[in-house]
Amino acid sequence: MDIYKEFAQWLDRLLTENTIPDAAAAFNFNLYEESESESLYAVQLIAAGEFDENDDEWACDEVWSSEEDLFFIDFSDEEDPDRNRCLDVVSGFISDYLANGSRASVLITSKAVGVGFVDGDLNILYKG
Repeated sequence: MDIYKEFAQWLDRLLTENTIPDAAAAFNFNLYEESESESLYAVQLIAAGEFDENDDEWACDEVWSSEEDLFFIDFSDEEDPDRNRCLDVVSGFISDYLANGSRASVLITSKAVGVGFVDGDLNILYKG
């Protein structure tokens, strides 16, 4: 199975099996480095109670989180994987899901969908 299909299944499951609070104003995909070698990354979905395009701290106002239910991506088969590569790949997955995912409506009825490393800037991929 290709990695995007696994990502879409993970996201479908999260958005089907969990009740997203009415207070959710926006969603963010948090990215984490999971290994010293920087070839394993994790993705976590959160819902935030606010959205401010000019202040990335909106993603800290969590009203729901996938918590430890993470999606892992292993870039060890690539020569020089780095954070930018991970961000590009995951951003592409999210954009594809927003356009074609079976539960994309849950995400696009919010004010925004972002992605970024927890210690970095956020990229807004969708604004409603």
